[in-house]
Formats: sequence, C-alpha cells, structure tokens
Amino acid sequence: MREAITMWKYTRMVVLVALTAAMYAAVLIPFKLLPIIPGITELRPANVFPVICSLMFGPAGAWGAAFGNLIGDLMGGTYGLGSYFGMVGNFLLGYIPYRLWRMLTSKEPGAWSPAMLARYLYVTLLASIACGVTVGWGLDILGLVPFHVLGPLISINNFVTAAILGPLLLPVLYKRVKQWGLLYHDVMDSADLSRGRLPHLAHVVMVLALFGSLYAGVSISLGLNEEAARTIPLLFGLEITAPESLLMPAGASVGMGLLPLMVLLVIACLLI
Repeated sequence: MREAITMWKYTRMVVLVALTAAMYAAVLIPFKLLPIIPGITELRPANVFPVICSLMFGPAGAWGAAFGNLIGDLMGGTYGLGSYFGMVGNFLLGYIPYRLWRMLTSKEPGAWSPAMLARYLYVTLLASIACGVTVGWGLDILGLVPFHVLGPLISINNFVTAAILGPLLLPVLYKRVKQWGLLYHDVMDSADLSRGRLPHLAHVVMVLALFGSLYAGVSISLGLNEEAARTIPLLFGLEITAPESLLMPAGASVGMGLLPLMVLLVIACLLI
C-alpha cells in the first residue's frame, strides 16, 4: 500500500485523483434521484469508474473513488456519518482491482480474451464485496440499516454495474490513457510501487475475509432481527429467502461479530 502514500508527490497523480473524483461524482449525483434505499444508496452506474480508474490510475483511482463518493453524498443530499464508511468502502473498490491485477498477471487490461475477462470479473467481484461489507458493517454499527439489507445490496449493485460497463469502456479508455502516458506505472517511479509482502497469502486471506464477512454479517444481522422478514433484498425489487443456516446469530452484534474479519481484510490489503 506504499504507493497510496508516495503517489501524492507526483503532480500528475494528484490531477488523476481530482479527475477520477470529478467523473465519479458527476455521474453519481443525478442518480441520487433513483434511490434503492432512500437517503442511503441508489442505482449507481457510476460504480464502473472506481474499477476502471483503478486499473488505469492505480492508487489515484482509489483516492478518487473515496473523494468522489464523499462529494456525491455532499452534493446529492445523502451526507451523514455513514458517508465516511462509504469513503473507506469506495477506496477499497478502487484499491483492490489494480493490486490484485498486478499480482495475478503481467498483462495489461487493454484487450479482452476469455481469460482476461474472467480475471477482470474476479477482481471486480472481490472489490465489490469489500465495498459492500465495509459500508454495510459501518451503517449497521450506526444503527441506520441492517447489514443483511445493505451489505449484499451494495456488493451486487457494484458488481453488476462494473461487470456490464467495464468491459465496454476499459479497452477504449485504456488505449488513450496509455498513449498519453498517464498509466500509474508510467507516471510513478518503480521504487515507489510496492510489490506487496506475502501477496499470495494475502490474496487467500482477503478471499476468506470477504466471503466470511458477507456470510457472517448476514447471519448475525438476520439472527438479531427476529421481527424482520427472513429475506435478503437484491436489485430491482428482487429478494431471496434466507436458508435456515443463516437465521442463527453468531455474535452479540454485527459490529463486534465482524470485527476480526474486518481486521483480517485490512491486513490483507496492507500485504497484498
């Protein structure tokens, strides 16, 4: 994660943070008029930007996603304490794709083959879940929305948008950005780009932490909300009935129950 700090000494990387934040916020704000959970989240086609900007701009894409989400909340009328968990979640949405991509392959995501597309969908899925569990955990702690409602919803919302729009936009934009010399590894010195400590182990820990957090968070949330319907909402009014194995609380609260897994996620992000 060293480059997330060292990037600030590069003027062009700072400009790319501002560019990413501006694009993200500009598309987020109009869709505040199409809420899924009023005042909390909405239909977000803009969620493609953190992923594709991550693969092009690296850490600048991560910071741009964090600031862009905050600006979108401020300008869109949904600002609150939950916005800061949103910043962290969106930072991970923009951080995980480029870190995982560098670990998994040396090829650039400029043209799609079946293997490249599968790799893109994989890193997008993990980044989407990271954002979903972080925001869902934080807003459950604040008592705003139960985890079993928000965690899966954000994860699916992020993934569907980036999975559909990303393969269309990235090949076109990546070529232009490369021609302009604005890819993050062209802008930053190699000495400022960390290769990660124990990246493969961190990858495994990240996968376990993410899917474990999603499963445990839904289980605890449903188990502690006995008056709630035993359903998990998805997009477009769809919902699924929770299996019996998810109806038993696995801890005193979602906040404390998920804390060890969230710590593991942070450690994995530092080491990958």
